[in-house]
Amino acid sequence: MPMATVLILAVAKTFHGLFVAGMTTESDLVTGLCWVRPVREHGRICVDDLTTCDDQVLRPFDVIEFNLLQPRPSPPHTENWIADFEHDRPRIVRRLEGERRSRFLRRYRDTAPRQVLEGQQRSLCLVKPRSVTGSFRQDPGSAHLDARLAFKLEGRTYRGSFTKGGFATTDLKWLALGQSWLPQGGGWTEFDAGILEARYSIEEIYLVIGLSRSHQRRFEPVIVGVHTVPDYQVPITSETT
Repeated sequence: MPMATVLILAVAKTFHGLFVAGMTTESDLVTGLCWVRPVREHGRICVDDLTTCDDQVLRPFDVIEFNLLQPRPSPPHTENWIADFEHDRPRIVRRLEGERRSRFLRRYRDTAPRQVLEGQQRSLCLVKPRSVTGSFRQDPGSAHLDARLAFKLEGRTYRGSFTKGGFATTDLKWLALGQSWLPQGGGWTEFDAGILEARYSIEEIYLVIGLSRSHQRRFEPVIVGVHTVPDYQVPITSETT
C-alpha cells in the first residue's frame, strides 16, 4: 500500500505522544472498510508528524493521503502500518462534514465489536452504544484531565476493568470539551446522554475504541474517538495536545 487515502477517525493522546487511526478505501467484510493505524518505524508520533505542509493539524474526518510503507502487525494491533512522516507529509484532500459525515458513521459501524472488546483479535472498532455515561475530572493545580466513558452495547454494559467510572477517553477534541466544561483551576462533573443533549444538542454518539497496553502488561480498551450527531464545536488548545 503506497500512497493511501485515509479518513481520519481518531486523533488521541498516548502516554508519550499522539495516536492516529482511520479507514482506507479498501473494503472489509466485518468493518466495512479497512482500519489502519499509521506508526513510526522508530519512536512515537508527535504533533509535527500530524501537521501538513501548510500547518494544519489533522482532525477526525479529514480525508488525507498517507505514505504507508509496509504493514507492521503486532497482535492485537493488526492494523499497524509504518508510515513515512519524514519525506511525505500527510496531505488533506477533503473533509467530511454535515450529512456526509453522519451517513458515514451510520454506515460503517462495526458488525463484530466483541472481536475487539472481548476477543482482542484486532484492536479498532467504531460503535454506536445504546447509552453512555461519563465524567471529567481535573484536580486543582494539575494539568492532567481525566475523561471517562462507560456505555451499553449489544446487551452488555462496559465499564472498564479497574474503575466503574468507565474507560479512559483520550480523544483530543473530547478532552478539549472537558476543559471548557470544568471551571478554571479544576473540578469534576458526571453526565449521561440526556445531559449531553441538553447542553450540546447531541442526539447520537459514536465511539472509536482501541486497545492499549496497561501497566499490568494487559491490553485494555481505550476510547480514542468520540463523534456526535450533530457535531459539537470546541477549540483544541496547545494544553490539550
